[in-house]
Amino acid sequence: MIANSERKLALSNIAVAYTAFLIGTFCGLIQVFMRNDRLELPAWLDYYQVLTAHGVLLALVYTTFFIYGFLITGMSKSLGSFGPKVRLWSWIGFFVTLIGTVGATVEIISGRASVLYTFYAPLKASGWFYVDLALLIIGTWIMSFALIGHYMQWRRKNPGVLSPLFAFMTMATFALWIISCLGVVAAVLFQYIPWAFGFVDTINVELSRALFWYFGHPLVYFWLLPAYMAWYLVIPKLVGTKVFSDSLARLSFLLFILFSIPVGFHHQLSEPGVADFWKFLQVTLTFMVVIPTLMTAFSLFAVFETSGRRKGAKGLFGWVGKLPWGDIRFTSIFIAMVFFIPGGAGGIINASFQLNEFIHNTLWVVGHFHITVGTPVAMTFMGISFWLIPYLTGRTLGKTTQKLAYVQIGSWAVGMILMSTAQHILGLMGAPRRTQYSHYNDNPTVLAWFDGFFTNTGTIAIGGTILFFSAMLLIVIVLRLWFVEPRSLENDLYAEFPIAESDASATPKWLENWWIWIGIALALIIIAYAIPITHLIQDAPPGSKGFINW
Repeated sequence: MIANSERKLALSNIAVAYTAFLIGTFCGLIQVFMRNDRLELPAWLDYYQVLTAHGVLLALVYTTFFIYGFLITGMSKSLGSFGPKVRLWSWIGFFVTLIGTVGATVEIISGRASVLYTFYAPLKASGWFYVDLALLIIGTWIMSFALIGHYMQWRRKNPGVLSPLFAFMTMATFALWIISCLGVVAAVLFQYIPWAFGFVDTINVELSRALFWYFGHPLVYFWLLPAYMAWYLVIPKLVGTKVFSDSLARLSFLLFILFSIPVGFHHQLSEPGVADFWKFLQVTLTFMVVIPTLMTAFSLFAVFETSGRRKGAKGLFGWVGKLPWGDIRFTSIFIAMVFFIPGGAGGIINASFQLNEFIHNTLWVVGHFHITVGTPVAMTFMGISFWLIPYLTGRTLGKTTQKLAYVQIGSWAVGMILMSTAQHILGLMGAPRRTQYSHYNDNPTVLAWFDGFFTNTGTIAIGGTILFFSAMLLIVIVLRLWFVEPRSLENDLYAEFPIAESDASATPKWLENWWIWIGIALALIIIAYAIPITHLIQDAPPGSKGFINW
């Protein structure tokens, strides 16, 4: 069992994560009914406050705190208990992140920061909102460097030995996170805070957006890589085999570092100020991310078939029947992986210049975001929760709770299919994103949004309601796993942290030479960003004053 100090730290992170999840999903329920003109808010609350809270609490806060709870537990499991300095700085980082989170949430709810999840300039929030965002990022850096210190201590004690795969993947995740945060930190510290507090009159909008999306797209992979860790390490354990290839798993994570950061301009294909060549280069690098994604898919299906054949599977797809469908830990993550197939296909559309022109700023983008982050990532985190919380609390996943978990995962899948499909189709029909309900004077194009089942904003409300039911059921499950379920025995199935064996005997040691990979990543970033960022600074149009529209 994990040491008590690390257990408390991990549980504290998970508690904050699910508190944010509870509030964020309630905000999502409000949104879908407001977009369908079925709800009117009190005078002190408006749609854009709710939309900002929904995006920040779910996309930033829930994911971040859950990831650190998961990684703290796994690092303790794979490398041993933390030393006193690692524990101290991990707690400091947690509280700094928590202070930033609470402060930002207060600013949003109070109506001083209705700038949405992307906080695009020239929309202007309270200066304290940006200070709180900075604290949130700084806190995560402190926790990251504490865990990096734990990793370095292990390396010094084990010279010439490859680190356990979980620890290696954690370091890759931190490398991506720290490097990608440099953009948003620069924007917040040197642009937003001086502008919001009135130290300067205007802000360079194009530069602020370029710096945000330098951070904004790899942020998706900061969410995704911990899910991939479960796919690579937990799934093989649950199906009764080992990791397919240790070197393939390590290389795939390194390729995500290389190709997921210098790609932000594919979010700005319709914006001026950036030459077409640099957009083309970053779109090309975006498509390179397909390589580690397909490597991951190949590895997982190899694991499934290997396990199935060992259990006597026959025929081309006989292995499907041999998978442990009766184990919610497996089934939840498998469904999450299936959702990533249409999500990844939609990502290729978003990054293609001609197709992006068609779906840009429509509900298609919202549907894509929910079917990539809201399902593969979130549902994988749910599947992790079903064994991680019992592991940390010393309880078990009882039969009643496991049945509830099947209902929860099933309802989440159904709700997301309904809501996301309708959002994709309505986006193709021109329905905008980031907007409250409007009938646009009964324009015929808009009236077509209410004709069919999947071309109806009511379907979005139905799907959102099912998702809210699923979210509340998940909160019930989390509380049961935390406080209600009986204590587990040492040999109980759910008393383990299921990490599969990974044979590193044939893995080249240069795969763990971080100087090489971080150096290549920085070189790609300089190639992709140095010249266009210089142009955005030197050839900047007149800066914009702030706008407060609420």
